[in-house]
Amino acid sequence: MSREDESGKLDEEEESQPTLDSDEASRALARVQQILDEDEDRARELKREREDDSDARLITPEAAQELRDVLEPLHPADIAWVLEALPLDDRLAVWNQVQSESDGDILLEVNEGVRETLIDAMDRDELVDAVETLDTDEIADLVEDLPPDVMAEVQEGLSHEERAQLRAAMSYPEDSVGARMDFEMVSIREEVTVDMVLRYLRRFKTLPDHMDQIFVVDRQGRLKGTLSIVEMLTNDPTTQVRKIMQTESFTLNPLDEATDAAQAFERYDLVSAAVVDEAGRLVGRLTVNEVVDVIREESEEDAFGAVGLDDEQDIYGGVWDSAKGRWLWLGVNLCTAFFASRVISAFDGTISKVVALAALMPIVGGMAGNSGNQTLTLLVRSLAMGQVTMGNTIDIWKKEIGVALINGVIWGVIAGLCAWALYFDSPQGRTLGLVMALAMFLNIVQGAIVGMAVPLILNKLGRDPAMGGSVLLTFTTDSGGFLIFLGLATIFFA
Repeated sequence: MSREDESGKLDEEEESQPTLDSDEASRALARVQQILDEDEDRARELKREREDDSDARLITPEAAQELRDVLEPLHPADIAWVLEALPLDDRLAVWNQVQSESDGDILLEVNEGVRETLIDAMDRDELVDAVETLDTDEIADLVEDLPPDVMAEVQEGLSHEERAQLRAAMSYPEDSVGARMDFEMVSIREEVTVDMVLRYLRRFKTLPDHMDQIFVVDRQGRLKGTLSIVEMLTNDPTTQVRKIMQTESFTLNPLDEATDAAQAFERYDLVSAAVVDEAGRLVGRLTVNEVVDVIREESEEDAFGAVGLDDEQDIYGGVWDSAKGRWLWLGVNLCTAFFASRVISAFDGTISKVVALAALMPIVGGMAGNSGNQTLTLLVRSLAMGQVTMGNTIDIWKKEIGVALINGVIWGVIAGLCAWALYFDSPQGRTLGLVMALAMFLNIVQGAIVGMAVPLILNKLGRDPAMGGSVLLTFTTDSGGFLIFLGLATIFFA
């Protein structure tokens, strides 16, 4: 919401400012679990007295009051963390004890899977009341999870400007700056003085969060520059804004990728940045709190995506739904495992001649898999940071292949010597050591190639570079490694 004129909307109530403590959420969770455990027998007796046959978790009035006492001083983010850590029945019981004015903020903080369970437990009026406490950019984050009739009623209660802001936020792609930007900002004209700006700011009951600068615009709303809070406070009150404002400032477009914006915030140590459209008009701002969320979500998405999991799953979600969510990559893994077994069975004759090969095979696959994962992780991170381009891809290939060649030689020799030392009293001991060394060398190089190729190909196809990378790499280093090892053994022991 722009605060350019004095008729700007002000908050009706001061937002509560609970004491923030990094360990407070952990202590609260432990206390909540203790209260629920101690209350279980009393709640069961209460259900019998009420002849309540439902499966819903019931708590006694005494426990309910204790829970409210624990939850009341907590920040909404801490309450969200506590709810995510509780089983479904306990979660809903605790959710019913949360102060209603915090409902909207908590729905924003919890992950998507948990949010669905909380929304399902709320009636229509509760949802409307919760959403109406949020700003338009925050409402846009919940649109996909809210019933259409709830959204319709919420929009009826918005002003014309707020409805326009909501439509704008909903029109941008999910991973864009426009979907993340904040409409609440302060803008001024360049001809006013510092004293006028200060008097203007004092008219507001609250100021936007993370406001480190004020945006300077012309009468058409085009961004002319920025005035930092530091410059405003350290200059003479009679100084005009145009004399001390920054005319060259970092700006974003609503269609820019949020991850690219996050990299810019990290690179330039930004707290906020103006978002301007193609015509240069100021349409919003991106703040560091949103950027931190983008970084966290990207990190979680990469970690879960590498093993084929949805990063928005509820840890206490339905067993059947959770199982189905893991089928894809488990199926892929099963197919790759059978393929590896067929590779091994194709060399039954060789293995029967030299039984030691069966004991050494996992070492070849394991070492190459670890080496390949190092390359994979490094490249996925570099892609996420935007450090891999068409111009430097060849150089990265050369560097990683060079590293693999060096590691392949060193660890191949070490593995070969270890194999020879283990089976030196066998007639095939020396040959076994040579086969081990060559197989280790070739498989480590193969692991590096796959660790580079998989994320680059996925990125080229517009997919998440981390998606299933570990599964595909393990398949290659296992099946390919067994094929190399047993193939060499067949040649040398023929």
